[in-house]
Amino acid sequence: MERAAKKESVEQLNEVFKTTSVAIVAHYSGLTVAQMQKLRMQMKQAGASVKVSKNRLAKIALDGTDVAAIGSLLKGPTVIATSNDPVAAPKVAVEFAKANEKFVILGGSMGKTVLNVDSVKALASLPSLDELRSKIVGLLVAPATKLAQLSNAPAAKLARVIQAHASKSEAA
Repeated sequence: MERAAKKESVEQLNEVFKTTSVAIVAHYSGLTVAQMQKLRMQMKQAGASVKVSKNRLAKIALDGTDVAAIGSLLKGPTVIATSNDPVAAPKVAVEFAKANEKFVILGGSMGKTVLNVDSVKALASLPSLDELRSKIVGLLVAPATKLAQLSNAPAAKLARVIQAHASKSEAA
């Protein structure tokens, strides 16, 4: 790799690290090309991305970013998963690690907070931002729905009573 290409690579990585809210580091040694493509596709669908770069260049790119704590994890063949949604990258990484034993999560960083493997798994078990938004909307709409049901209930009960009297008088 030429010096200019290395500098450009470092600048791109630095921009990614500055804009991301979470970064997960994992070993990928032994994965096939098809498995790596599957990981990239799953990350992209979740709104996350995967980067494989030289550890030395990645450490240089980490300087001055919030996720600089992952620098100590960059040893050996590592892949870095990043996302703006704090749950997206960890969720995909943990699910992929369950299906592929050669994909080993080392840890990560959420902002300036360092995450170990258990923290990444705990983060992955949280609902995503969209799921939380839908739950909040559901909670806000629920009282109005119940109020509508209550206002319709007396009329429905009255109609059933009148129907019962009508059917009784027809039978008599």
